[in-house]
Amino acid sequence: QVQLIESGGGLVQAAGSLRLSCAASGRTFYGSSVAWFRQAPGKEREFVAALIYPGDGTYYANSVKGRFAVSGDNDKNTVYLQMNSLKPDDTAIYYCAAREGRFPGRRPSSYDSWGQGTQVTVSS
Repeated sequence: QVQLIESGGGLVQAAGSLRLSCAASGRTFYGSSVAWFRQAPGKEREFVAALIYPGDGTYYANSVKGRFAVSGDNDKNTVYLQMNSLKPDDTAIYYCAAREGRFPGRRPSSYDSWGQGTQVTVSS
């Protein structure tokens, strides 16, 4: 397993932007599938976006398509989630997840490494 550390969360007004980072330690992301999930209070963890590192393929939930962008930086062994046009419904804890292989699933059970999560709060 790889250790994942998220950063970049915070409080932002609606229509604003944030960029989340997911840094890996222990091994390289190369050849892995890396995803972002989020979980709001009282709700199940849901898929947000994924990529085949460093960016051979990207995948998005319909709710964020056109507003969020996932990318990888091979030099920094880091995956980013750029979030634009944020809405109050985007408020949640955001988690980075990874698995070896080019299989970017949309279910949490598809991934075996998880970060600790970072809070994103969007005010109206």
